[in-house]
Amino acid sequence: MRTRVLVVDDHAHAREGICDILSADESFEVIGTAAGGREAVELTDKLMPDLLLMDIGMPDMDGLEATRIIKLRFPYVKIVLITVSDDVAYLFEALKAGAQGFLLKNLSPSTWVEYLRAIINDEAPLPRELALQILQEFPGAPKAEYEEEHPLTVREREILQWVASGLTNREIAMQLEISDQTVKNHLKNILQKLQLENRVQLTRYALKRGWVE
Repeated sequence: MRTRVLVVDDHAHAREGICDILSADESFEVIGTAAGGREAVELTDKLMPDLLLMDIGMPDMDGLEATRIIKLRFPYVKIVLITVSDDVAYLFEALKAGAQGFLLKNLSPSTWVEYLRAIINDEAPLPRELALQILQEFPGAPKAEYEEEHPLTVREREILQWVASGLTNREIAMQLEISDQTVKNHLKNILQKLQLENRVQLTRYALKRGWVE
């Protein structure tokens, strides 16, 4: 099935450029566009997209605020925020707001498509710079005291450790000498057990509880 995408940007040329990138790949179907955050919220309710590509800096309602509102109302929707800045602080705020990812406008179309496919398949890695910033937010978290109370299996804890280090599914598979699909299934199971949505939430959750070093 094609991924149904809503494109949100206050500049018409930017919207057109993003639509052109997506239209060139049969994995995606652009079902609508919006010129601001408020309109994005309204169209998400009306069109029920699978994925939102949304600019951060918009005058009526910025992408971060729109993301918070949309994720509260429609938690199933995946959101990737786009910007011209590569400041990791933007990435941190975007993911804290509930977004699944972050793209720079100056990246090549092939990079956009590859990254968005990874987002849809829940395979996008946690950037190492972001992993470090999350670690700094929760310094010195105590290790879990009672092993029997840990909800994850030994293998799941191994995978969790590598996820927090910023490795991709393929890199984790190589480390543990298992298949990519096995890693993906383990990760889905971990997220379901802990009722979390993505790698960022998982890493913050684990660091708060001292589950990863």
